[in-house]
Amino acid sequence: MTEPLRIAIPIHSFEPGGVERVALNLAEHWQRSGHAVTIVLGRDEGPDRGRASASLFYKLYPSAVPTARFETVWMMWCFARYLSRERADVIFCPGNTYAVVCAAMRLLLGDRCPPVVIKVSNDLLRRDTPWIARACYSVWLRAQGMIFERFVALAEPMHGEIMQAMTVGAHRVVTIHDPAMTRSRFENLAAIPRVQAERRGYRFLALGRLVPQKNLPMLVQAFAAGFRPGDTLAIVGDGPERPKLQALVRRFALDDQVTFVGHVLDPDAYLRDADCLLLSSNYEGVPAVVLEAITAGLNVIATDCSCSMGELIGHGARGRLIPVGDVAGMAHEIAHADELPHLDAAQRNYAARYTIEAAAGAYVAAMRRAIASARQMRVMMASPTLR
Repeated sequence: MTEPLRIAIPIHSFEPGGVERVALNLAEHWQRSGHAVTIVLGRDEGPDRGRASASLFYKLYPSAVPTARFETVWMMWCFARYLSRERADVIFCPGNTYAVVCAAMRLLLGDRCPPVVIKVSNDLLRRDTPWIARACYSVWLRAQGMIFERFVALAEPMHGEIMQAMTVGAHRVVTIHDPAMTRSRFENLAAIPRVQAERRGYRFLALGRLVPQKNLPMLVQAFAAGFRPGDTLAIVGDGPERPKLQALVRRFALDDQVTFVGHVLDPDAYLRDADCLLLSSNYEGVPAVVLEAITAGLNVIATDCSCSMGELIGHGARGRLIPVGDVAGMAHEIAHADELPHLDAAQRNYAARYTIEAAAGAYVAAMRRAIASARQMRVMMASPTLR
């Protein structure tokens, strides 16, 4: 019988974020399957606290001062403290944001650090940044390739990108479709009846955190230039960009067309009531909101913000891509949203592969391979004849 794994996962908090949400869903599935999962939590705060499973084990180290402003440094201290005192077979790094935390564990703990399996959650080229930033980021990616054991691509196009950017062999990269939703949620979204909407009164939806990465000012400007009478835009989510966006809405006199919904625990009602999803991000990996929208039968107008986007929207069969930052391009697609193809059942079923149930076992298999590889490397390093 295969032994269950002891899996350690760093999570900053319960602030809204796709990386954290997916990690917690995977952790819950692994625990139900018999594995021992520990979420090392930086702080027990955030709007998504109510969505977190009570069945998971959370390790929290209290602090006398607020840690949100230095959450990465605090996470390093918490995670190192946990790993130095408790046994773990493997570290699951839930996304690029946590790569620096896991790298610090390797430096601080040396051979005592468990092997790391990292889910590559964002675009690795980062064309939205200056060349000097891209050069530094490239060095950082190659460093990760030297210290982490396994890398998970969230869609097929990311596999080669990871190999090239991180200079790792194909045997260290595995493609596991991003587990954006549970099978139950997929079925509920796929059951939403969808008919071709009349062009007058199109309901556009933007869903996500209001942060610079999402470039929502560009989206608002594009909507202002492209909407037709009766069209509306619901912005579901919250974050530091909200005041700036509200000021922009007032500047373009869009108060009657644009609604700020704020953060919601369950966005499915908004997916049900919309006609088209807008995504204006500067960079993404495999954005879960696109998969959710496709399942719900929505068309997608999105920026070409990762190497996976073309495949996700079916190279035009499920929506339209425009260059990152292209206000005029998005405005044109908004104005002609009625010309987007209607998603039939087969197109909506494309997202069925992106579920927790489909991915959880593949992650465990990748972790076991990482553990075996690390064990073999230690044996080789300990034996003078094998060096």
